[in-house]
Amino acid sequence: MKIANSMAHLFMNRKASDMADTTLPHRWQITDFGRQHLQRAEAPVPQPGPGQILVRVEAASLNYRDLMVTDNAYGWTPPLPFVPGSDLAGTVLSVGDGVTRWRGGERVISTFMAGWLDGAMPPEAFALGGPGPGTLASHVLLDAQWAVAAPRTLSAAQASTLPCAALTAWFALVEQGSLRAGQTVLIHGTGGVALFGLQFARMHGAQAIVVSGAKDKRDKALALGASHVQARDADWPAAVRELTGGRGADQVLETVGGANLGRSLEALAQGGRLSVIGVLAGGEISGSAYHAIRSRATIQGLSVGHRRALEDMVRAIDANALQPVVAAEYGSDQVPEAFAHLERGAFGKVVVRF
Repeated sequence: MKIANSMAHLFMNRKASDMADTTLPHRWQITDFGRQHLQRAEAPVPQPGPGQILVRVEAASLNYRDLMVTDNAYGWTPPLPFVPGSDLAGTVLSVGDGVTRWRGGERVISTFMAGWLDGAMPPEAFALGGPGPGTLASHVLLDAQWAVAAPRTLSAAQASTLPCAALTAWFALVEQGSLRAGQTVLIHGTGGVALFGLQFARMHGAQAIVVSGAKDKRDKALALGASHVQARDADWPAAVRELTGGRGADQVLETVGGANLGRSLEALAQGGRLSVIGVLAGGEISGSAYHAIRSRATIQGLSVGHRRALEDMVRAIDANALQPVVAAEYGSDQVPEAFAHLERGAFGKVVVRF
């Protein structure tokens, strides 16, 4: 095992007084299903085995799937006790034998899909935070291939928001959708994926139309750069066509599912792409095949994305000085409060600092 000689590469928001880790190593775990069973537990610092790295976690962001996994409502039953969370930003403390990708001291973020490096997803790939190891811990062991260099321009809290939400939006719009200037993107909601979709649309010179049920969130979306906003209970398919001169949206980030997908098809342009990302309205989807046929729609499901796309996205974020929207940051003793905030609905990402 090789140990880092210097901590000079810690995240820029880390104060000098924080350099010495005075907190006991710990993790958050469930011993039974339900958020009421979230417990903080002390744990020894693990040692990396061959091919592994030890990461000192500085921030971990939450995703809606973390709520579902914790409540045993994700279609997969985690073994107990279980540590939830898939997204982290931190510093490599030490590396195991055979590791050449990292030396120690590097700032990193986790990949969401472990084992998916590029191309088609291999059948053996799996997600962190279920069934893979969770990230809501002060120290996490990762395979050396399951991390990428963090953006130089972001704080730890901001960087932790990228592995799942940001990459999902990037993979849908840019990697798969070839997003380009002049296109129109229809975005549902104002959660993490939706807001990254809005920011990536603007980055590429496309206009974004955001549908949200809350007026205050629609106002915030406009302030963030949305071209137009629509109320959830409005006739937004007709509005999208009117706003695009009858053409419709070139791409849709469908985060709701259910019957909402059918309405999104009504708003889709000829040859448009609809990316199914969320299941807020349940696991079943419905819509008219006639609308799909008339628009020659491509309907794709998304399982986040591969490591190469994550590295591409990190470079783009640095080059364009994109700033992720962080709704709130909680201390490592406030994980239940962070989960409660996530359940209420956040404009942006909810982050836990370690």
